[in-house]
Amino acid sequence: MPINLSKGQKVDLTKGNPGLKSIMVGLGWDVNAFDTGADFDLDAAAFMCGSNGKCPTEKEFIFYGNLEHPTGCVKHMGDNLTGSGEGDDEQIMVDLTQVPSDIERIAFTVTIYDADVRRQNFGQVSNAFIRIVDDATGKELIHFDLGEDFSIETAVVVGELYKHNGEWKFNAIGSGFQGGLAALCGHYGIEVT
Repeated sequence: MPINLSKGQKVDLTKGNPGLKSIMVGLGWDVNAFDTGADFDLDAAAFMCGSNGKCPTEKEFIFYGNLEHPTGCVKHMGDNLTGSGEGDDEQIMVDLTQVPSDIERIAFTVTIYDADVRRQNFGQVSNAFIRIVDDATGKELIHFDLGEDFSIETAVVVGELYKHNGEWKFNAIGSGFQGGLAALCGHYGIEVT
């Protein structure tokens, strides 16, 4: 049974799962029926941050336009344009053993592509979740349902992996942003042109 987290809850990942090397981070969502008529294109991303909470370079921003970190430690498995179907809508693979030593946290986010143009926000998205799976065994370790707390936000920091005393932990964040991907990039120190 996975650990089901509440917003703000933190849990050990590697300490309770010795030998854990590689994980799959799955993000999923459903779109409410009373939507705007346009497809919802939600995008998962990972921001690999140093001790200052910022990405050292744009290479540490993993998303549909940069699917893999140069070390191969974080890989985005591709963009789902509609969010239809069951289970994970987008997946990000993380090899914990290959994460550079200057990276202390990896934040996982979801944004709505073209939200302003399509007049969409997270109030129209339901059943959003993040889950962490042991890649070697396929066992789900952590599950966090975001709930329906959003209305006008177009970006959400879902959760983050962070290093503490040499062990990886997970923090269920679930905090919304207005301004979509550009706002998140600014928050994590990535310049948007």
